[in-house]
Amino acid sequence: MDVSFTDTWIVMPLYNEASVIGSVIGEILPVFPNILCIDDGSKDNSAQVALEAGAHVTTHPINLGQGAAIQTGIEYVLKQTDAKYLITFDADGQHRLADAQAMRERAATEDLAIIFGSRFLGAPVECGWLKRFALQAAAAFTRLRGGLNLTDTHNGLRLIRRDAFSQIKITQHRMAHASELVNQLAETNLPYAEQSVHIRYSDYSRSKGQSSLNSVNIVIDLLIK
Repeated sequence: MDVSFTDTWIVMPLYNEASVIGSVIGEILPVFPNILCIDDGSKDNSAQVALEAGAHVTTHPINLGQGAAIQTGIEYVLKQTDAKYLITFDADGQHRLADAQAMRERAATEDLAIIFGSRFLGAPVECGWLKRFALQAAAAFTRLRGGLNLTDTHNGLRLIRRDAFSQIKITQHRMAHASELVNQLAETNLPYAEQSVHIRYSDYSRSKGQSSLNSVNIVIDLLIK
């Protein structure tokens, strides 16, 4: 039986993804018909491609960073919709529809307000040692600073229920926003879980932000925030 989750909005930061965003939206649209792309100052026609593919689009005139894009998405969903859930989803094709759907079904079944995707709960992770080190260091920093006990704090695939995302105000716009988001969600004291998800690493996704330099930037942002 086909499923369509009309009470859930996909929040998708978007930056220079014109070559893939149409196919990403096309994959998830039949199951999640409400998709919001936040075009974060793209220099290509990403916004137009996303709009033509069937997404709602809001635009930052300049590039502000992923944290700012997610915050814009949260505010849009709060003010413009009556959505019960939102799911943050990367625009580069590395996340899977099946994982997002499983999160939505689990949230309803187990009455969970927050589900964090983790690449460290299932099959071996398809990333290098530096990337793995940076992600595990980020999780450790977050635990030490009072966040939730998670294995993967920088996974872009997460589900948040309205009573949780209505309390979020992201101020860190770059890589450190993920840890800030976890800490704010911890303060809600709402029920949460981690869920194993698979990240589809590709040459394209690595070129868009999975590099060794990006791994170092995660740690630097955490140290100075």
